[in-house]
Amino acid sequence: MHMDAHEVKTLNQLLEGQYMGIHSYDHFLEHLSEESSLYDTMTAINHDLERHASLLAARIEALDGVPLKSEGTMGTIQRWLGELFDRPHGEEDILKHAIKGENMYGIRMSEKIARQGLDEESLQLVHRIIDEQREHVDQLKKKLHH
Repeated sequence: MHMDAHEVKTLNQLLEGQYMGIHSYDHFLEHLSEESSLYDTMTAINHDLERHASLLAARIEALDGVPLKSEGTMGTIQRWLGELFDRPHGEEDILKHAIKGENMYGIRMSEKIARQGLDEESLQLVHRIIDEQREHVDQLKKKLHH
């Protein structure tokens, strides 16, 4: 099978999004105590993102492409995290930020990328990831209204 450059580029964009997510959850977890009711939820979500990243990387390799090793545009996520951590923050702030991140950077970006013409197998993977990201938002919202 020859490499489909468009497919690989598109999947790498999604992979980059997962890395951004992992990076932000790592950051959230650093600001939570292990006793926090959020700690386990956020750890579990982070593991999901790591799993998504390895599934995407495997798919890219199956297409003879080279998966990215980290997120490229660190600027975006740093600015975005900066908005939260420059001021006092409690669990509610962190939750709202995580929900906004999942919605904006996770789901919306993934859906946009998914419309860029992927083959069937890649598309199924992407939709599975988007479904899990929606579940993350539901989990986080439950915590927020708890």
